[in-house]
Amino acid sequence: MTQYYLSKNYNVLNNAGNKAKRDIEEILSKLGYKNAGLPQTTYSNKIAGFLITLAGVLKVLFTISANNVVVVQYPFKKYYSFVCNIIHLKRGKVITIIHDLGTFRSKKLTAEQEIKRLSHSDVLIVHNNRMKEWMESQGYTQPMVCLEIFDYLSPSVNNNTHEPNQKPIKVIYAGALNYRKNKYLYSLNDVMSKWQFELYGKRFEEDKIKDKTLFKFKGFVPSDQLIEQVSAHFGLIWEGDSIHTCSGDLGIYQKINNPHKASLYIRCNLPIIIWKEAALASFVAENKIGVCIDSLEELDSILSSISAESYNEMVRNIKEINKKIASGYYCKRAVENAESLLQLT
Repeated sequence: MTQYYLSKNYNVLNNAGNKAKRDIEEILSKLGYKNAGLPQTTYSNKIAGFLITLAGVLKVLFTISANNVVVVQYPFKKYYSFVCNIIHLKRGKVITIIHDLGTFRSKKLTAEQEIKRLSHSDVLIVHNNRMKEWMESQGYTQPMVCLEIFDYLSPSVNNNTHEPNQKPIKVIYAGALNYRKNKYLYSLNDVMSKWQFELYGKRFEEDKIKDKTLFKFKGFVPSDQLIEQVSAHFGLIWEGDSIHTCSGDLGIYQKINNPHKASLYIRCNLPIIIWKEAALASFVAENKIGVCIDSLEELDSILSSISAESYNEMVRNIKEINKKIASGYYCKRAVENAESLLQLT
């Protein structure tokens, strides 16, 4: 069988979702998959991007034949169902890799609508077992494979080291920094005294911070540069309004979603701090690559109690996972497992 993926126009290069999709295209290409559409482009003009992606979708009609396999990355805007129907019309098979679920992320789809749409796929690659269970609870019946964690391709290497007992303990957060999206950032003054917070991203509203001495705002730094230059002890994964729990829509989404920033932190050799109820917490705990917490109020005491031996073990384990995600290991394994399931259908 001939194997394909479908490329498109990516109009925002620095977007985390686009980074994940472009990485998967590169991994699939190295696995011998061919592009069924037009070459990947990065036009910022919306009309140009729309026309190029549409032309690539239509090209599938002339590329695919019986028994071919096509990997489609989801969401794929308006085209997903149309692309799947074309592939099936040509008697091909579809493997879908989920990046985001509209039911949670954009709220533009109901669960019923999303399940109906994704049922066009022959095999689905989901983030983790929690997402798989949610899909099944909503009536999804097609075969599924778990990715576990997103790979993160970059030529950059982090050679910085931090002694576990070095003070202050430095924690970084990379992502959206505005008050509306991550209100909890602006309440951290109330619970932090023994660690320092370094923020990477855009739209940080410094005027809303009580004590600025505990914060270092680094601004937006491209991921390759961040991997090379960051020097800290931990990377934080937390979303929502509250320091007590991951709240709001984004907090709820953490219960089934794999944040791409986790892979970025791993590439930086940073052990991860994550909400205990997050789907990725089990991966962090099982691989001993960080700490899982109920509330950010716990951080002062938890970070102070971590021994040098425990911290160094986390870093050693992180470096092993780093090698895997730098090579595309998790995507390769998931796609190979999906191909095996296709042969059974």
